[in-house]
Amino acid sequence: MHVRLRAYADGDFDFARGLYLETMRWAIELHFGWDETHQQASFARWFTPEEVSIITVDGAAVGWIQQRQEPNSIFLGAIYILPAMQRKGIGTHVIKGLLDQAKQHSLAVTLAVMKVNPALNLYERLGFRTTHEDDYKLYMTATPDGARNPARESVKTVRP
Repeated sequence: MHVRLRAYADGDFDFARGLYLETMRWAIELHFGWDETHQQASFARWFTPEEVSIITVDGAAVGWIQQRQEPNSIFLGAIYILPAMQRKGIGTHVIKGLLDQAKQHSLAVTLAVMKVNPALNLYERLGFRTTHEDDYKLYMTATPDGARNPARESVKTVRP
């Protein structure tokens, strides 16, 4: 199995949107109810092609990742893998590559994940730790050796 990332191309939008809707529908229905029109519009708002790479296995598109570099971290905005290709090490391979990239630049990797998302186990296994949470999501950081920890930097100490 040859896992690679390739640049986003014009024809990839429908693939990315379809995969997102397929893999996240159950979680969205569970918490919010499903409104197709709202989900289509929401996806179009947060999906940023300039931040997207298509995940391929042996040349075939099997998923996508959205990431962006921030001042003290790389934000993993999304990673989606076709259900038939999940649990084959593809996500692990891609995220380890992102962690290696972050380490080379002394950066942390941050993400937000729905509390009910089974990928939470993957993130914890790869060294992500929860920094805070809200009603539906956990916000996590992995800090490779030598990287700045944006979660620690944002904590203010109040002295008497």
